[in-house]
Order: sequence, then C-alpha cells, then structure tokens
Amino acid sequence: MANEPQETAPAPPEPAEEPEEIADEPADDETADETAEPAAPGTIVEVAVESGAFPTLVAAVQAAGLVEVLSGDGPFTVFAPTEDAFAAALAALDMTAAEVLANTDLLTAVLTYHVLPLAAPAEVVLTLDGQNVATVNGADITVTIDGDTVMVNNATVVATDIEASNGIIHVIDTVLLPPAG
Repeated sequence: MANEPQETAPAPPEPAEEPEEIADEPADDETADETAEPAAPGTIVEVAVESGAFPTLVAAVQAAGLVEVLSGDGPFTVFAPTEDAFAAALAALDMTAAEVLANTDLLTAVLTYHVLPLAAPAEVVLTLDGQNVATVNGADITVTIDGDTVMVNNATVVATDIEASNGIIHVIDTVLLPPAG
C-alpha cells in the first residue's frame, strides 16, 4: 500500500500542466497588451510626458495652463519642437527658460501656434504642400514639401505620427514663432 500513494503521485503531472497554462497566459497577455497599446494611447500631454523627449514642451504647456486643453477630446495635431529647437529659440529671443515660462501670454501664443485643431497624420500633411493651415492660435502655418523634406514654416519635420488618444504629434527641429500682431 505504500506503493499506492506513490501511484497516486501522478497528480504532480497536473501541476506540470499548470505551468504550461501559465506559460500560455503571458503570451495571451502580451497579445492583449499589443492590441491595447495602439488602441488606447494616452492624451497628447500624457504621451509627451511618458516619452521623456519633450521636457521643455511639457513644462511650457504646464506653465501656460494648457494641460487641460491638450488633454481634452481634440482632435489635435501638435508640432512638437525638439529640446535643441527650444535651446535655439531661447538664444534667438535672448531669454532664459524661466523668463519665457513666466510670460504666459507669449508662451500661450507660441504654444497654440504649434497646434492644429484637427488630426493630421503624415499622410494628410503630405497633401498640404503649399497650403496655409489655421492653428489654434488663429494664425496660419505654411506647409511645404521638397522631395522627402516636409517643412512647417521654417521648421523641418523630423519625426511623424506619434499617436495619442486625442490626436497626433509630429516632431520639428525649430520652434515656430507666430506672426507679430
């Protein structure tokens, strides 16, 4: 009879099956994650924060009080300047980051000049060659295309189609300054 309990020991193969099921579950979870991520990215603000690539832009949006607006339903297209673009703009304006962040009128005018009140993925932007497009600021930007180079005013688009739940982000190499007046 001592052998009989050992014969009932085939119960351990069942736990061996459980790890197989556990091994299958992460694969299912990975598939679910892959499906869920593109279907539900965060808002433009959340995507910008999570990327870590736009700390100056995020600080400016916060200082201007535009977080709630850019977290709204949209859709929006944001032309997001690189960190180097912000550094060059500060030098050109002969201002420090602190001075710009404190000037909410200037900050709001500049930031809203980077936002279109529509979703314009790259395939749409490519149809806008030579056209003026109204920004949230109210002033127009001009899109031009020369071969593979897409320009927004004097800025070159360096990365496209960063998706957010409420729009699209395209990265540009220059801060866009709205026309005076």
